[in-house]
Amino acid sequence: MSAMTPAGSTPYYYVPSPSRHPVLVAVGMLFVIFGAGQWVNGADWAKWVLLLGVVIWLTVLFQWFSQAIAESESGLYSKRIDVSFRWSMSWFIFSEVMFFAAFFGALYWARVHAVPNLGSLDNQLLWPDFKALWPSAGPGITASPAGTVEPFTTMGPWPLPTINTALLLTSGITLTIAHHALIAGQRGKTIFWMWVTVLLGATFLVVQGYEYMHAYRDLNLKLSSGIFGSTFFMLTGFHGFHVFVGMLMLLFITLRLMKGHFTPERHFGFEGAAWYWHFVDVVWFGLYILVYWL
Repeated sequence: MSAMTPAGSTPYYYVPSPSRHPVLVAVGMLFVIFGAGQWVNGADWAKWVLLLGVVIWLTVLFQWFSQAIAESESGLYSKRIDVSFRWSMSWFIFSEVMFFAAFFGALYWARVHAVPNLGSLDNQLLWPDFKALWPSAGPGITASPAGTVEPFTTMGPWPLPTINTALLLTSGITLTIAHHALIAGQRGKTIFWMWVTVLLGATFLVVQGYEYMHAYRDLNLKLSSGIFGSTFFMLTGFHGFHVFVGMLMLLFITLRLMKGHFTPERHFGFEGAAWYWHFVDVVWFGLYILVYWL
């Protein structure tokens, strides 16, 4: 197939030749898991094994994605490949929906079942002074009996979480503007609004980092602050990680746009990253209401 073949014109389903990349990624992940497991158990040398695994993993992923981009830009990917990519991204986002559904389910179970059960009549003899309320109900409530958790203050919706909500909602708008500009063939406008979107995502992460510092330093709200601290940092932390991944996706898409990749007709790499980013926006909106307001 000639390198000049128009993108998507290949009449068959392209099957790549055997590749070393899956095996090398597995080797990198082996070092990551082994190093992390030994490091948390006190082995100082294990951090270098972990670092080696991360370096191997990132290097191979860079080579792998570079090869896939080269195949796409040379016209090897037909419309059938495009459909398979769309299905793959759809199932991936569905798995992420289930991922967060499990965490929101844990929050629901803790608030509606676990904490009230600790305050039931059967447990009143054990903890007569325990208030079976969620910590956001009032000051001094920890949702943990027998003083097992230090007093803390919950994180309200204002100002930091609301600022982050505005940042993410705005980024969804700027990303949509960029997408419409790409469809209209306005590459310069697309690149500009993509950089704005990436900047908004990076700002979100900075604000969330400051929020965590404020929680630990000023509110005494920590990961060890009982069920509230666990669910708070679990939900916001994993969401923050997804924002970081989504921001990297948008960054690489922007760099590809600057190299002349994507056309108004064929740009699923852009669309896939946009789907993911809008998913992250929706999850945050639910998190903002359930964690910070209720």
